[in-house]
This record gives sequence, C-alpha cells and structure tokens, in this order.
Amino acid sequence: MTGPLLAVRDVGKTYGSIVALHGVSTEVHAGSVTCVLGDNGAGKSTFIKLLSGVHQPDSGRLLYDGEPVAFASPRDALDRGIATVHQDLSLIPLMSVWRNFFLGAEPTTGWGPFRRFDVGFAKRTTRAELRAMGIDIRDPDQPVGQLSGGERQSVAIARAVYFGARVLILDEPTSALGVKQAGVVLRYIARARERGLAVVFITHNPHHAYPVGDRFLLLNRGRSMGDFGRADITREDLTRLMAGGAELDQLAAELPSGA
Repeated sequence: MTGPLLAVRDVGKTYGSIVALHGVSTEVHAGSVTCVLGDNGAGKSTFIKLLSGVHQPDSGRLLYDGEPVAFASPRDALDRGIATVHQDLSLIPLMSVWRNFFLGAEPTTGWGPFRRFDVGFAKRTTRAELRAMGIDIRDPDQPVGQLSGGERQSVAIARAVYFGARVLILDEPTSALGVKQAGVVLRYIARARERGLAVVFITHNPHHAYPVGDRFLLLNRGRSMGDFGRADITREDLTRLMAGGAELDQLAAELPSGA
C-alpha cells in the first residue's frame, strides 16, 4: 500500500479551557474509507473542522501527500481536493437536481455580454455523473426536495466527486435516515471508494461504519480510544467500545436482573 493521502499526527485543539481534541492520529488512504466514530461531544465536529480548514490545530500536524499542510480556509482545502459534505448538504429544495449539482459553479457558453448558463451541458453532465456513480434519479429536472434523504446525500456525493475531490469528508450522512435509505448512502460511499477517493466517514453508528470501513478511529471526549485497521477489530468489539465497554459491565452489575 502506498502512503496515506491525508495523515493526522497527534493533533490537538482547545477552545479556552475546553480541550476539544488531544493527541489524535489516523490516516486516510486513496481508495479506502476511514470511519471516525464517537457520541455527541466526542470531538467529531472539531475533527471535521481541522481537516476542512475551518480551524487550525493547536498542536500536532496534518500531512497531505506526505507534506505538512495548513489549510487557511475551507476554500483552500477544497481547492486542494478536500471536499466536505455537511449534514445540511447545501442543496436548495426547490431547485432542480441539475441546478443543485452545479450550484455555485455554473457552466457557461457564449462570450462577453452573450455569455449564459449552459443548460444543455449541465443536464447532460448531471445525468452522466449520477449514472457513473450508479445513482438512478428518475428525473434530474425534478426539485431536489422531492428526493429521499438517501438520494439527496448521493447527489451531494456525486457532485463532490465530479468537482475533483480527492478526500471526501461525510458528516453523519446516515444519522437522520431509516435503514433502507442508510443502506443507499453506504452503497454510494463504497462506490466513491471504488473510484479511488479517500473517504472520511463521520458517524456515531458502528453498524453503519463497519460494513464500509477500512480504518476506524474512535473518539471519546476529544481523545482517541484507538485507531484500528479492519483486520484488527471486529464489529462486536467496535460496538462494545462505542457503547462504553467497562462502563456497561459496571452498570449491568449494579442494576437488578429482570423479574
């Protein structure tokens, strides 16, 4: 295996007296999925902000293509190929699928005062890119708000892939979805991996992480509980660590057994 596309080395971040992250390390390889797991308050949001250029780490460092890097802003990170798909997806419900696909990066045709939005190119490209990801949207002209939650996530993923993402950060993409729609999103995460992207999948659900994950970073109150390759941890162990492990054993001992 070649070196990691993005490496996190002992990063830490504080906000005043609050330690949001401390000594966290992991790696993200091209063509693989790194899952970052933790409950609310574990530090997942801060981790995303450091990778996407919203904040700078106070300690440790990030390596991109083997070189130390400091992203000045989210635009800087995006220009270097690190795309973040947030929970709100940045999609406009009343706009069509193809308009949302090119939102903020509209292709044009013509010259000077005759330059205009190239609608034909936008529609053709949206259809082709969704099809390449295995996404079957009934009608790209329909408002994106009519799509299911899983379909909206898939559009956001395909858009990031088309615009040149090398690292794709997905912020809790399955958190508000039912079982079937979560499965849809997991399939597209696997498809992005097959296309060679380095995927960072942020989630609190080990049952969603394990089927697609190649590496698992577990966070608890800003600290790492372990950074495991897939061969080093089972689904059961991953679930147990997420659920609290020894804390649950102690709780079970304290509670009375069933009547």
